Amino acid sequence: MQTIDPVRKKRIKPSFATRRVAFADICLLDTAATDLAPGDILLARVDKPSHHKRIERPDGRKALMLPGDEILIAAGSRYAPDQFEAFTPSTVGQAHLVAAGGICGIVVAAHSATRSPTEVTVLGAVCRDDGQRIRLADYAVRAEPPADIPRVPAIAICGTAMNAGKTTTLASLVRGYALAGMKVAAIKITGTGAGGDLWSFHDAGAHLVRDFTDAGFATTYREPVEQILEGARRLVAEALAAGAEVILLEIADGLHQRETAELMKCDQLRQMVAGVVFAASDAMGAEAGSEWLQEAGHRVLAVSGKLTASPLAIRETEFATGLPVLTAEALASPETALLLAMTEQSIDLSAAA
Repeated sequence: MQTIDPVRKKRIKPSFATRRVAFADICLLDTAATDLAPGDILLARVDKPSHHKRIERPDGRKALMLPGDEILIAAGSRYAPDQFEAFTPSTVGQAHLVAAGGICGIVVAAHSATRSPTEVTVLGAVCRDDGQRIRLADYAVRAEPPADIPRVPAIAICGTAMNAGKTTTLASLVRGYALAGMKVAAIKITGTGAGGDLWSFHDAGAHLVRDFTDAGFATTYREPVEQILEGARRLVAEALAAGAEVILLEIADGLHQRETAELMKCDQLRQMVAGVVFAASDAMGAEAGSEWLQEAGHRVLAVSGKLTASPLAIRETEFATGLPVLTAEALASPETALLLAMTEQSIDLSAAA
């Protein structure tokens, strides 16, 4: 064990993914760790900035990383078809910064158009003064639902793939409910730790914003779906306790991503949500995705996403799916948002317990 003195601690650049970690708890560094696990908090030295030249701080500012900087990050895997696939490092030593939000992994595959990953050296696992390793799960939300759960509708937003327009869809819906005077909770239950999506939900007027890092996950790639679902249940419980009148759940990546597919097929998730708004980039994706969701037992409320930038694509999608196709502007309308929330089904957390 190595002591982290106050002068050194002051120079450390914390990342967004570690924002819930109490800095006062950081005392020691296990420089010989050989059993690192997802969610472990690590101290790393920046060796060669490349794809990620800046690290997202807890307040959202993108801080420039210079060689020799020490950064506080979380061990985790990453699934990003347009960037990297990476696995959790098992030991100290050479690794990569695989997400600007502060995720440390070992890159095993990369998109051909992506620059090489930023190289770091994991100096050790961060520990408390008693030698106990610090993990994201130590600071996770532990909320339980109120005794009398109110009738609150929940809508899931998922899509064909990364960059299909899911976040824009959810943020637009947040705006619609906020303009209608409702307290809306925006919760991202899967993905890779980063703040960009959450800041957009805040800016749109969400009453409460949370993601899987608040439930103790650095990322959800390669995590057991049962645990992801339990994390989602606790975040929804917190939203209900905070007085949310409608809850929006974003599920990252596409329907062919393993955790997303398994979640969307879970009875527990189906019972948590009243319906799905599906984001797609084209009519073919919208048709295939909406059929997949309906076969999995979901009620598809509408289609949105990148395809709505094209009037022709909207027309194709309406013809192919028979579903309403809603632009971001339409979703931000209080009237449209309220229509989507009109359902007899309210959230059922007992099924996910």
